[in-house]
Amino acid sequence: MFSNITSAPAKQSVSETITILSGRLSSATLLEDRRAAILGLRSFAKEYPASVASGALRSLIGSLSKDGEDVDTVKVVLETLLMLFSPNQDSPEASEEIALWLADEFTQRQENITLLLDFLETSDFYSRLYSLQLLLAILSARTERTEICVFTAPLGISRLVAVLDDRREAVRNEALTLLTYLTPSSPDIQKLVAFSDVFRRVFEIITAEGGLSEGDRVVEDCLILLANLLRLNPSNQSLFREEGYVPQLAKLLDHTWHILNEGGEDVAGWAQEQGNRNIYALLAILRLFLVSGAVGTSQNQAAFWQHGVLYHALQLAFSHNAEMSIRAEALTTCADTIRGNAKLQETFAQLQVPSVLDTQPPATNGQNGAANTVPVVYVIDGLLDLTLSVPTSQLFDLRLAACQCIKAYFFNHPEVRLHFLRRAIDGHASGVDETANVLTTLLRPSNDSVPMDPYRHWFAAVITFHLVFDNAEAKALAMSVTEGDAESGEEVVTSIQTITSHLVSGLARAEDDRVAVGYLMLLIGWLFEDLDGVNDFLGEGSNIQALAQEVTKHNPSSAIVQGLCAMILGVLYEFSTKDSPIPRSTLHSVLMSRMSRDKYIDTLTKLRSHPFMRNFEVIPQKADPEGNMPEVYFDATFVDFFKDNYSRIIRAIDRDPGMEISVVTNGVQKGISRELVDSLRSQVDEKERALQAAHVDMASLEGKLGQEQADHRRTKETSVAELARIKSVNETIQRNHEEEVKKIITQQRSKDDAYQKQLEAIREEAKRAAKAIHDEHGAKEAEMQRQLDYVRKNSEGEVIRVQRRSEAEKADLRATISRLEVDIMKANRAKTEELHAAEEEFATKLSAAREEFVAKLSAEQSKLKAAEERLTKLEKQLSQKDDELEETRTQLEEKEEQKTTTQAELDDLLMVFGDLEEKVEKYKKRLVELGETVSDGEENEDDDDDEEDVDSDVD
Repeated sequence: MFSNITSAPAKQSVSETITILSGRLSSATLLEDRRAAILGLRSFAKEYPASVASGALRSLIGSLSKDGEDVDTVKVVLETLLMLFSPNQDSPEASEEIALWLADEFTQRQENITLLLDFLETSDFYSRLYSLQLLLAILSARTERTEICVFTAPLGISRLVAVLDDRREAVRNEALTLLTYLTPSSPDIQKLVAFSDVFRRVFEIITAEGGLSEGDRVVEDCLILLANLLRLNPSNQSLFREEGYVPQLAKLLDHTWHILNEGGEDVAGWAQEQGNRNIYALLAILRLFLVSGAVGTSQNQAAFWQHGVLYHALQLAFSHNAEMSIRAEALTTCADTIRGNAKLQETFAQLQVPSVLDTQPPATNGQNGAANTVPVVYVIDGLLDLTLSVPTSQLFDLRLAACQCIKAYFFNHPEVRLHFLRRAIDGHASGVDETANVLTTLLRPSNDSVPMDPYRHWFAAVITFHLVFDNAEAKALAMSVTEGDAESGEEVVTSIQTITSHLVSGLARAEDDRVAVGYLMLLIGWLFEDLDGVNDFLGEGSNIQALAQEVTKHNPSSAIVQGLCAMILGVLYEFSTKDSPIPRSTLHSVLMSRMSRDKYIDTLTKLRSHPFMRNFEVIPQKADPEGNMPEVYFDATFVDFFKDNYSRIIRAIDRDPGMEISVVTNGVQKGISRELVDSLRSQVDEKERALQAAHVDMASLEGKLGQEQADHRRTKETSVAELARIKSVNETIQRNHEEEVKKIITQQRSKDDAYQKQLEAIREEAKRAAKAIHDEHGAKEAEMQRQLDYVRKNSEGEVIRVQRRSEAEKADLRATISRLEVDIMKANRAKTEELHAAEEEFATKLSAAREEFVAKLSAEQSKLKAAEERLTKLEKQLSQKDDELEETRTQLEEKEEQKTTTQAELDDLLMVFGDLEEKVEKYKKRLVELGETVSDGEENEDDDDDEEDVDSDVD
C-alpha cells in the first residue's frame, strides 16, 4: 500500500544554499525576490562570511545601487555587509583577511564609496547609521585608499560633516567617530573638513553635551577631532583664530573653573574621570597652537592673551579642586603661551593667582564671606611658592610645570632675566623672603629639608642655572652675592664658593644625588666660558681635591654624580689660566695625579651613555605613579648643553697646559700660549727699533728727494720751451701739407670727369651691340618657330592618316569576323548531334583567333599611343635652340623606321588571315564531306571579301 511513497529530498549543505541564494540575488527581476535572497544571505553572514562574500558581495553592492530607493532593502543589505566585516569569533571562516578583501572591493571602485556617501543625504535613520558604520569598517581595514576615495568623491567631506547636524545622537556620534578616524594624517582632508564649518558644529555638540566637566565620551571625541584638525596645520589654526573660536576655548575653561570651584553634589567616579579627560584634552589642544618656532605661534599667543585663555588656564592651574595632572598641564600651557613673546612675558607678572600656601576650605551652607576667600598673590610669587615651598613628591608634576613656567617667563628676554635675578638678590640680602627665594635656598639650605624634599634644592639650582646660563652680565651679577660680614670680622665668601661648599659637604654626607646634580648643573653652566668664575672657584684648592676624590670613588650607583664631577673638573681646566689661583700647569698635574686620564674619559663616557642622559628626550619627566621618588635628574637645556660640548670637554684633558683658552667669540674657540706672547712682545720691540731706524733713513731720503724734485723742475721748464718751438715748426709743415693736398684733390677730380665721359661712351656702344644681338636673336627665334610649326603640321597629318588606316583595318576585321560568325551559325543549323564536337572545336579555334587578333590590335594601339607621346616630346624639344633642332630630325627618322616596322607587322597579319582562309577551306570541305552543300557564290563572296580585306590592309 505504501510502496509508491517517495522518500524526502536530500538536505542541502550551507555552501549549496549560499550559492543558490547568491544566484537568485543576481538573477531575480522582482524586488521581493531579491530582498528574500538578501535576508537568506544575512542569516549566514555571521557564521560563514567568506562563503557569502565570495558568492554574493558584488551582487549585494549592486543591490545598493539598483534598489537604493527601497529603504527596507537598503537596510538589509547594509546589515549583511556589516555582519561580513564583523563575523562571530568562533566562526570557522572568521579571518582578518576577509575584512581586507571586503575593503578592497569597496575602495577599488570609486562609485562604491560614493554610493555609501549618497545614503547620507537620505533622512532614513538606518541608511545613515549603517552607511557610516560601513565606511568606518572600510576605513579601519584600508585607511589610505578610503581616505583617497572619500576625498575625491563629489562633496564627500561636506556630506560627512553635515551629518554632525543630525539630531539623532546615534547618527551624529557615528559621524563624529568616522571624522575622528579620517583626519589624523591627511593635511588635505584636514583642510577640507575645517573649511566645511566643522568648528561651529563641534562647539555646538560640546555645549549640548554639558561642557567639559559634565560631558561624556562624545565631548572627548569632539576634542580629538579638533586636535586632529589643528595639529601641525597652520592654515587650520589661522582659520580657527580668524573665525573667532578662540573665545569659545576661553569660555570652556571659565565654565570648567566655575564648576570645579562650586563643588556641589558628589559625582560618580567614571563621570569625574571622563570630565578630567575632557579638560586634559582641551589643554592639549591649546598647546597645539603654541609649538615653539611654528608658523603663527606668536599670533596664537596674542589671541590667547587677548581673549583670556591664558588667564583662565592660570586660574585652573591654581584651583585646589582640580586634579594634579590637569593643573600641571594648565601650567605647561601657560608656559608655552608666554615663551619667547617679550610683550606677554612683561605683562604676565602682573597677573594674580590664589596662594598655594594659605588655603581655606570653601564656604558651607551658602555662606560666601570675605573671610572664606583664598588670598591672592602675584603669579611669579605663586609659582615660586609652588616650586620651592610645597615639600611633597605627589605634586612633583605640578612643581615641575611651575618651574617650566618660571623659565618661560624670562626665556630669551635678558631684561626680565636680570630683573628676576636682582629681585632674588634683594630678597636674599634683606632676609625677608627666605622660603621662595632661589638664592636663599641655594646659599642657606636647611639640612633638615634635604631628606624630605631634595627637589627643592634641585628646582632652585635649575632656575638659577637658566638665569646665568650663557649670560655674562647675569653671571657677574650673581657672583657679586657674598656671604659673611667683613665689618664684623666674618670671612666673606662668594656665592660660587658657598654653593661649592654645600656641594662638597653634601657629597661627604652622601645626600640624595638629585641635590648634588642640581648644584653641579648650576656650577658647570656658570663656570663655562667664565674666566672670573673659574678663578673664583680655584681660590679654594680643597674643592678640587674633593671633586677628584668623588670621581675616583668606587660607587657604581652614583655614575651621574661622578660624571658631572669629572665634567666640572674638565671645565675648570679648560678655562683656567697661568694667572689662576691654581695655575693651569699645576691644575693639570693635580688632575693627572689624583685622577688619571683614562678615569676621566671613562667617567664622562659613562655619563654620556647613561639612560637618563642618552634617552632624556624619550623618557617622560613625570612623577612615579607608585609614589616613589621621581627619576628626574637633568634639565632639558643642560642636556642639550652637555651633548653639544661633550667632545670639547672630553678632549680638554689632552690640551697642553701652555695653551690657554681665553674667550669664545661668535662660537670660535681661540687659544693662546704665554711663552708665545712673550716672544711676540720681544719681536714687537725689535720691530719698533727697526721702525725708528727706518724713520732716520726716510728723512735722508726725503732730502735727496727734494734735490731730485728741483732738478726735475728745471728739466721740465727746458722741455716746455723746446716743445713750444717744435709746435710752431709742426704748424708750418701742416699748412704746407694742406695746400699740397688741395692741389692733388683738384687734379684727381679732373681725371674723374674724363673717366666718367669715357664710361658713358662705352655704355652707349654696349647698348647698341646688345640691341643688334637682340634683333638677331628674335629673327632666329622666328625662323625656329616657323620650322616648328611646319614639323608639327606634318606630324599631325601623319598621325591622322595612321589613325584612319587603323580604324579601317579594325572595321574590315570586324566585318570578316561577322561573316565568319554567320557562316558558322548557318552550319550549326544543319549539323547533327555528331557534329557538336566539331562545332565546339571550331568555336574554340575561332575564339583563339579572335583573341589573337584583338591582342595584335591592342599592341597596334599601344604603338600609336607611343608614337603620340614621342610626338609630344618632339614638340617640346623643338622649342630649344639650333642644336636641339638637329636632335628632333633624328627622332623623325626613328619614327620612319617605326612605321616600316608597323608595315611589316601588318604583313604578318595578312599571313595570319591567309592561314584563316585555309582553315575555312578545310571546314568547307569537311562540311561537304558531312553532306552539307556549300554554294560557290558564298565561296566567291568570301574570297572577294578576303581580297578586299587584304587590299585595305595593304593600303
